[in-house]
Amino acid sequence: MKKVLLVTASLIALGATAPALAADLAARPYTKAPPMVAAVYDWSGFYIGANGGWGTSHNCWTNTAVGGVPFTPASEGCHDSDGGTVGGQVGYRWQAGNWVFGLEAQGNWADFNGSNVSLLGAPLVNRSKIDAFGLFTGQVGYAANNVLFYVKGGAAVTDNRYEGLFAGTVVDRAEETRWGGTVGAGVEYAFAPNWSFGVEYNHLFMGTQSYTFVSTVGGITRTDDIKQDADLVTARINYRFGGPVVARY
Repeated sequence: MKKVLLVTASLIALGATAPALAADLAARPYTKAPPMVAAVYDWSGFYIGANGGWGTSHNCWTNTAVGGVPFTPASEGCHDSDGGTVGGQVGYRWQAGNWVFGLEAQGNWADFNGSNVSLLGAPLVNRSKIDAFGLFTGQVGYAANNVLFYVKGGAAVTDNRYEGLFAGTVVDRAEETRWGGTVGAGVEYAFAPNWSFGVEYNHLFMGTQSYTFVSTVGGITRTDDIKQDADLVTARINYRFGGPVVARY
């Protein structure tokens, strides 16, 4: 019985001294949590892609000569030529902070067609067609990580065909490329390390150019000043040649 009491008393004493012993132990050192790492998309690098969409051009014809003989200009009226387009683009971008700068060349096949009855008299119909166009632009954009908002501007070129139809038959035509300017804007979303998808709008200022029409049977028929501008809306996909996203602390 004495041994049981002695053991019990010893256990009670040990329990009483345990908190004091724990207090004498050194405090556990504090370790700072590692910093958070955020993945930031980098838009820098060369890229190549494809695009497709819709476009329209507005064309106003003014007759200035018949058979090579000039006379007082007379309006033949205006019409819109619209249709589909598909093409490709290649460019380079470099990023500084959130700002992105770039250069791009784009070439597209197009099928923009339209016509109107000439104001000089029916049944003469004037028809305009854009077969192709190209854009050579600079870009300035702002990147919100993997979303890029940008504006662009530069030179534009269109490949045009103009025809006169009499009772449904082509009687004269003129074909020529013309140069002008373009401005536009777009938004692009990077959905993978090297892939992005975007939507873009461009307006083309092609000015006024003089065309000499030649008859389908030979000889000059008339000369017209044709004013043209165009609007384009395209969806685009790009592949960027570059490294992975950048880690930012």
